[in-house]
Amino acid sequence: MFVIQKHAARSLHYDFRLEVDGVLASWAVPKGPSTDPRVKRLAVEVEDHPLDYGHFEGAIGEGSYGAGAVIVWDTGAYENMSEEESMAQAIRRGHVSVWLHGQKLRGGYTLQRTDGSRKPQWLLIKRRDAGADARRNPVSTEPRSVLSGRTVEEVAAEAGR
Repeated sequence: MFVIQKHAARSLHYDFRLEVDGVLASWAVPKGPSTDPRVKRLAVEVEDHPLDYGHFEGAIGEGSYGAGAVIVWDTGAYENMSEEESMAQAIRRGHVSVWLHGQKLRGGYTLQRTDGSRKPQWLLIKRRDAGADARRNPVSTEPRSVLSGRTVEEVAAEAGR
């Protein structure tokens, strides 16, 4: 499975997660995923999360790591597009190609590791396929959870934030 959680922590971002070897390999994408193949989005690798976290919506309490409201912005199945290596191998190599079968995102996406900083930085890029659409911007036009229908602002308000 893959899941993208919209997370209003210190700064709003989208957590892009792929199920790999019993955990959710994770990247924080500050501007969220794009459906435009010309757009390269920064994706900062973060720690793996347990699989059951992929269904979490709610508020993480103040003082805890990642404090803030979280919704499941998109989820579905994915396919590894590399026939010659496992997902874990692709992540170690720094080049991941997946086909998403989501409710909001569909088609091919590539994660490419870049050189540099303390935390491994990657680029998240939409591939040119039937799911590509330079005019569509689901980050701004489709803000609701695919599980509950709530926005991250509604989850924050329910938690009194």
